[in-house]
Amino acid sequence: MSNSIPVTSPLLPPLEEFMPFLEEIWASKRLTNGGPFHEQLEAALAEHLGVEHVCLFSNGTLALVTALQALRVTGEVITTPYSFVATAHSLLWNSLKPVFVDIDPLTNNLDPKRIEEAITPATTAILPVHCYGIPCDVDAIQKIADTYGLKVIYDAAHAFGVQHNGTSVLNHGDLSVLSFHATKVFNTFEGGAIICHDRKTKQRIDYLKNFGFADEVTIMAPGINGKMNEIQAAFGMLQLRHIDAALQARKRLFDGYAEALADVPGITLLEQPAGVDWNYAYCPVFIEASRFGVSRDEMYNRYRARDVLVRRYFYPLITEFPMYRSLPSSDAAKLTHAHLISSRVLCLPIYPDLTDEQQDSIIDILLSARGA
Repeated sequence: MSNSIPVTSPLLPPLEEFMPFLEEIWASKRLTNGGPFHEQLEAALAEHLGVEHVCLFSNGTLALVTALQALRVTGEVITTPYSFVATAHSLLWNSLKPVFVDIDPLTNNLDPKRIEEAITPATTAILPVHCYGIPCDVDAIQKIADTYGLKVIYDAAHAFGVQHNGTSVLNHGDLSVLSFHATKVFNTFEGGAIICHDRKTKQRIDYLKNFGFADEVTIMAPGINGKMNEIQAAFGMLQLRHIDAALQARKRLFDGYAEALADVPGITLLEQPAGVDWNYAYCPVFIEASRFGVSRDEMYNRYRARDVLVRRYFYPLITEFPMYRSLPSSDAAKLTHAHLISSRVLCLPIYPDLTDEQQDSIIDILLSARGA
């Protein structure tokens, strides 16, 4: 292949569609601080996603950090080792102690049975991740939270537009946090959002993301600068015009992979649970070397040699990084499923601009490696 193929790529509408937005921003001279496009995007996303309130941020990590601040979380927080490291970093930035528990090997999400076992008097919250956009067992997690008086903040970075039993998965828990990074299904170059369920909570979050300002002379809280600027917001408004087509393209590509790889020994694909309207954010395959004949890492190197930039999402586990590995909950013996999945996962390229010819080549590289 003459050009590198990334595992994912931003949806980029034609530049000429974006120019009127830029001209309007320049004419208004409002570049940030809750300008017109910021307000429009919050309202448009709330309607599109079927949620009450959207609080836009300049990136998803700041949104995670602020969500924990907004709920005044303290002490220990139960979370997953199988995620992007920002999930756990948001806890350390809030002086919170991560407590890692194992995942369900079918959904790759937190196993509710392991959550309950990890609760101590210091536990105040649960931070689950809807991994690859597959919803967590939200009913079981909420039951545990209600029983023990815990907050639930969902890292929903992968879950834009995902519905569970006919309603947005973002309506579960106390808060949900989205990422609008360029590699996500919906993006604003960089960006993110907190989804909340009442006006009072939104007001607190809006204070926190703007240094705590209530007005020119009043500071309500020790806030941070997490605001989304007008160019990001305008790009988000443009993205919304194309999101349905983008999701259809992703589904077609995922179905193509699933059909081609369904009966390959040693290859397992992610299954879409019943009742879930999914967004096809990622296409992870899980490679069992003893049956396939080639290990995940060997397959990774074969793709990289052909300029196909597959990714091992998520390897290493968060618990293997220096700032986390000394925690008692990072003991590999307690995280057997997470370690096994992390050693097998390989995310194949999936994004709207991926051509049929490119996808065929990606599939051929995998199939030709069997038994090698």
